[in-house]
Amino acid sequence: MDILPILSTLRRHKVIMWLLMLEIALSCAVICNGVFLVVQRIQHMDMPSGIAEHELVQIQQAPIAPPLDRYARAQEDLAALRQIPGVQAVGMSNQVPFGGESSNGNVMLSPTQPHRTLSAAEYFGENMVQTFGLHVIAGRTLRPDEYVDADVVIKALADGSDKGFPMPMLVSQALATRLWPQQSALGKLVWLTPTASFRVVGVVATLARANAYNTATAQYSMIIPLRMGADKDQSYLLRTRSEDRQRVIAAAAAALKRIDPTRVITHTRTYDQIRGDYFKDDHAMAGMLVSVIVAVLLITGLGIVGLASFWVAQRRRTIGVRRALGATRADILHYFQTENFLLATIGIMLGMVLAYGINLLLMLHYELPRMPWMYFPIGALALWLIGQVAVLGPALRAAQVPPVVATRTV
Repeated sequence: MDILPILSTLRRHKVIMWLLMLEIALSCAVICNGVFLVVQRIQHMDMPSGIAEHELVQIQQAPIAPPLDRYARAQEDLAALRQIPGVQAVGMSNQVPFGGESSNGNVMLSPTQPHRTLSAAEYFGENMVQTFGLHVIAGRTLRPDEYVDADVVIKALADGSDKGFPMPMLVSQALATRLWPQQSALGKLVWLTPTASFRVVGVVATLARANAYNTATAQYSMIIPLRMGADKDQSYLLRTRSEDRQRVIAAAAAALKRIDPTRVITHTRTYDQIRGDYFKDDHAMAGMLVSVIVAVLLITGLGIVGLASFWVAQRRRTIGVRRALGATRADILHYFQTENFLLATIGIMLGMVLAYGINLLLMLHYELPRMPWMYFPIGALALWLIGQVAVLGPALRAAQVPPVVATRTV
């Protein structure tokens, strides 16, 4: 179809033409950035934890009167929990992936370097590899005889002594790759303080941090063989079959209360609940963004319908003349579809520039990554499709104008 007559007609309605193009441009910018943010949220929520999520339960307790020997109490508790039918492994940990409450340490590759290399999650506790269901992909797991009471290590650090160091430790694959790219991490030393060094004896495939805000560093984790004892900062972890989790939680809470009736069970949760709580804000934000995108598409579509209907009513006489001169209904239909396509295309081009500018602002103020180019054609296709669907009704009504009736209005 020759577009010159269309452009000539549009030049006589500049105000309305620009209003429609600006509406499409704004919609394109919102849709491109909105879809990008939704995908970011979904990818964040799908972040792997590295553990057997559907088999794990957590019990957190707080003794009213601290035990005389918190290490002995922890061993008594662990022994009782292992006796519960259906329990496959029992451990303790100061944190769990996506648990919210985090413990992190500064990692250095030399005891004399002035600044840290990076920060990584510190997992302290007992039997975490087996209880979490972690996959050791290089080296070995920690042996029972390598665990040390936390008080011993704390005293050594306070005295500035390096006795007992280096201690063995496990690191995640992401942390190993970041610290020693293209090299094996096994046998390498890291320092958490100038006197406390740790030797890597094994690498686990994945272990997420408790507070994984930054996707790039979310998998930087270390497992250190420290026994922390039974206190409020440690939680008991039990691994069992998925269908046994609620029964095991009830039995574990009862077992702990039998040992110390005065203690308070502060949290009993499956890991699915822990993960759901951590990502609930991301889930709500993704839902809100999807609602905004749908609302923008709907408003844009209604705007196109209204404008197209207005133009059809205004051009009824012109349409009649064209029909009388031999234009078919298909020609009239294609005329309005082509006109909408041209306006949408110009609006989309403006919208892509606006979308890029908005993305730069988001990168500057909210530390978002650069939006990949693939989101621009997504926005363009959505608006072309909405435009063609929206203009179809008014265009069909225009095509139904009979030539005889139209010519009577000349």
